Amino acid sequence: MTTQPTRKPAVPNFSSGPCAKRPGYDVSKLDLSVQGRSHRSALGKKVLGACCSETARLLGLPKDYRVGVVPASDTGAVEMAMWSLLGPRGVDVFAWESFGSGWITDVMKQLKLKGATAYEAPYGELPDLSKANFANDVVFTWNGTASGVRVPNGDWIPDDRQGLTICDATSAIFAMEMPWEKLDVITYSWQKVLGGEASHGMLILGPRAVARLESYTPPWPMPKIFRMTKKDAEGRMKLNEDIFKGSTINTPSMLCAVDYLDALTWCESVGGVKGTIARNQANAKVIEDFVAQHPWMHYLAKKPETRSTTSVCLTLDLPDDKVKALVKLLEQEGVAHDIGSYRAAPTGLRIWCGSTVEKSDLEALMTWIAWGYNELKS
Repeated sequence: MTTQPTRKPAVPNFSSGPCAKRPGYDVSKLDLSVQGRSHRSALGKKVLGACCSETARLLGLPKDYRVGVVPASDTGAVEMAMWSLLGPRGVDVFAWESFGSGWITDVMKQLKLKGATAYEAPYGELPDLSKANFANDVVFTWNGTASGVRVPNGDWIPDDRQGLTICDATSAIFAMEMPWEKLDVITYSWQKVLGGEASHGMLILGPRAVARLESYTPPWPMPKIFRMTKKDAEGRMKLNEDIFKGSTINTPSMLCAVDYLDALTWCESVGGVKGTIARNQANAKVIEDFVAQHPWMHYLAKKPETRSTTSVCLTLDLPDDKVKALVKLLEQEGVAHDIGSYRAAPTGLRIWCGSTVEKSDLEALMTWIAWGYNELKS
């Protein structure tokens, strides 16, 4: 028996999405002047345009990269990219957990693209990235939210690639260094690292992706919410630039938009992206130190350089039923909400360490995990 800890996390929300709100968040403090107004009004477009321009500024995107608010969260953004851009070249798809596997399904079974190759690895591992053929388009996830496995860097992507790189980066943006020039399409959602609300996705397009959109028309029907081009006066297909200036394809939640702007303001207050990355790394270090001191806890990621610093996935030296009992126990104690592993992943813990989580809360959580483990191990 061990002594039950007395200090609990002030905010016990460690879900990997939607994620914890920023420290000090108060919904009543949001600027709600846009509520009840049309998203097509001057005010509505100003707010949505700021979501795009402030994102580009804070992330330090290259000047010729465009940012747009799109429907259906990160999933919608990835789907838009794949259905609009894939087809003229072969496709290599890399997956090592459930979300990446979903992109394989789209490429292989829905779009049924010829010349498509899937490279997969089990939970905890990366596929062999050296097999990527960059004469093809390459689709991959930067950080596997369900597996806690990420690509260590962008060195495997050549600058002189012929195909496009389409990167699902939803649990990496604002938490990890991103090599923008190596990524032609980047997608993410508000509810991850900045703790925004769900529903909307962010689509970032580099110039090579724009060139593809303007030179290639997919042979399949395109739903309205996927369409990013329109004909100009000469009948040529051109990028619909309005999407990347605040004119969304469908009706967005203006409450979610001002909530996102609040998160961006907070990001700047902690030092911008460098500040949010530093907070994330400090949080991840709490778990790293704990694992080093407790041999009954292990990272699901097999190699240290591939460990996620946001969605940290862990296994315990306990039977599956006792791991689930631990998750339930911590929930009942009001210590940790939603830290069970993803349903398709090996049984374990998944702890969000993004920048909106306070380091002190993670420190408190780990003492409770140690207590719970000792309570259940016999």
